[in-house]
Amino acid sequence: MTTTLDPSDTAAPPAATRRAWVGLGVLALPTLLISIDVSVLYVALPSLSRDLDASATQQLWILDIYSFLLAGLLVTMGGLADRMGSRRLLVVGGTAFGAVSVLAALSQSAEMLILARALLGVAGATIMPSTMAMIRHMFPRPEQMAQAISIWLACFMGGMTVGPVLGGALLERFWWGAAFLMGVPVMLLLVVLAPRLLPDVRPSAGGHALPDAWSVVLSLVALLPGVYGLKEVARGEHLLSAAAGLLVAAVAGTVFVRRQRRLADPLVDLRLFADRRFTVGLSTFLVTGVVMAGVSFAAALYLQGVLGLTPTAVGAWMVPQSLVMLAGTLLAPRLDRRFDTVTLVAGGLAVAGLGLLLLGLLDRDSLGLHLVAMVVAAGGVSVPMALVVNLIMGATPPERAGSAGSLMEMCGELGIALGVATLGSLVAALYRLELPGRLPGGLSLESESLVREGVASAPAAAHGSPDLATQVLSAAQGAFTDAYNVIGVLGGAALLVTALVARRVLATPQQPQTDWADDVEPGLQTTTA
Repeated sequence: MTTTLDPSDTAAPPAATRRAWVGLGVLALPTLLISIDVSVLYVALPSLSRDLDASATQQLWILDIYSFLLAGLLVTMGGLADRMGSRRLLVVGGTAFGAVSVLAALSQSAEMLILARALLGVAGATIMPSTMAMIRHMFPRPEQMAQAISIWLACFMGGMTVGPVLGGALLERFWWGAAFLMGVPVMLLLVVLAPRLLPDVRPSAGGHALPDAWSVVLSLVALLPGVYGLKEVARGEHLLSAAAGLLVAAVAGTVFVRRQRRLADPLVDLRLFADRRFTVGLSTFLVTGVVMAGVSFAAALYLQGVLGLTPTAVGAWMVPQSLVMLAGTLLAPRLDRRFDTVTLVAGGLAVAGLGLLLLGLLDRDSLGLHLVAMVVAAGGVSVPMALVVNLIMGATPPERAGSAGSLMEMCGELGIALGVATLGSLVAALYRLELPGRLPGGLSLESESLVREGVASAPAAAHGSPDLATQVLSAAQGAFTDAYNVIGVLGGAALLVTALVARRVLATPQQPQTDWADDVEPGLQTTTA
């Protein structure tokens, strides 16, 4: 049976069917896999680097090329999902992801693995916008869509939590390629089950079959150099090329926005931003990503460089905050039925901000306080994130769901890159600023230069007499703790300000938006059989 989705239809949306809830499980498969794939690679990197004789630069490309292409192609793939159909794009992307996973597992050189990771990034860019678009179509009722989104987010967060554990277990029994082969049976299930359980949403006659070519080019020129520039700034390397990349991204982004305003069928419909729910939702998603990514980056350095924990122990101490975030995400729809959405979003962000402010009280031996601060922050941010995703998708017409999902995912990717680049660079700068007044006299120039690189380099610089080594370590750890205190306070303040802005904007009555049906955008045809 085929029906046409009319954006002007004011009738109450139908309830989701049992088939839709089963289909949500199908959508959870690629979401879970991608989140596991991101985290498991960090565990597999040492062993694959030894086997493939990968240089330090090649290791960085193995890690980064995936996110470069994923972020760069999200907008294009979101627009493509709205035009060719989200289910069709999901199946094509899933098939490609599974096939390239085999290529990655069988790589015989670092160059071959870098190529495979690049292709995985292209395939991965099709999956996130498609799954969000499918959820928007399958769950038209706001309360059911909120519940579906919370389950979808919980799968993503769960994958990030179990990824390192699962990766470690695989590497103890098999070679590093097993980490990539996990994706093959998952994507095989997706390809088999999607045509049977997911609706086939296609654009009706009259729409453009493909996105505007120049818009695609401009989006790539804006996003790829931009993400590259942010990552290089975070590393403190190639700053000239990083600045050039950010400049190119700014110019291309400006031209891209101007072109979208002139097109009848734009790649990104800027009318979406006229809805405050959409704009505030994306902005909150971006700011929260920046803060939490930057703080998490500094937290890992604090736990290892100051408290002296092993990487395995660091992962174990981060499990409680992951579990709290998972629980908060699942509870968000129930809380939303009992309390006001605006209050929950603003209140959750405020709680998260207060949690990060506790980081300002840390000293060189505050493992317990650090755990409390991160758990409070994770619990506070979990509910708003689930509700914000629902705000974004609820404010989006079904025929633009793919674009909205891609913009949301792009904000997440840019938030991580920007958070590590800004707060990561700031914590390093504050560390170097604080360090000279703490270092003991009699330290060689070589050792002083080494310890200035970062708290992780301090043990290598702390050689010589035991007393001098102890003083060097103490100076480095004290300087980094002070820097981390500042990062925590700044991050907490940013979330508190975001909470105030979100509450004020969302609580203000909004004028009715332009009827989407009166514009040039065509409707959609949904095949349910």
